[in-house]
Amino acid sequence: MGILDTFGSVSKTASDKAKNISEANNLKRKILYEEERIVEIFTDIGKKYYKSRNDDPAALNELCDDIDKRRRRIKKMRFELNGIRGYKICPKCDAEVNERFQFCGRCGARLPEIEDDDFMSLESNDYYTESSNTFFNADSNKNY
Repeated sequence: MGILDTFGSVSKTASDKAKNISEANNLKRKILYEEERIVEIFTDIGKKYYKSRNDDPAALNELCDDIDKRRRRIKKMRFELNGIRGYKICPKCDAEVNERFQFCGRCGARLPEIEDDDFMSLESNDYYTESSNTFFNADSNKNY
């Protein structure tokens, strides 16, 4: 019976790995979609402002709220994706830390948990998306 147990264990491990790869790919696809949509919304904001710059800018708040909602989704999906990979990202030094740890081994910062009250807060420099940061960087001080 030993060989059958070994075979069953190996096939379960392979099945779990395939499931994790599938989940990771789905999360990556969803993140990419959200990032692309954010860039489109920024474009819509620019167009609406350009066409009606004398109108009330509060009309753009709905689009801004949509961007923030998508950024929060992306943040949660990236956390889940890193969890599938077995690590967390330190919010202070961006180090990859094993998911079992609560503090960063490089800088000592507390690592975030999805249950934390402030987990879904957005950083001030987090306007751009990973796939578009060469195209759009909200924190640049360059005058074009």
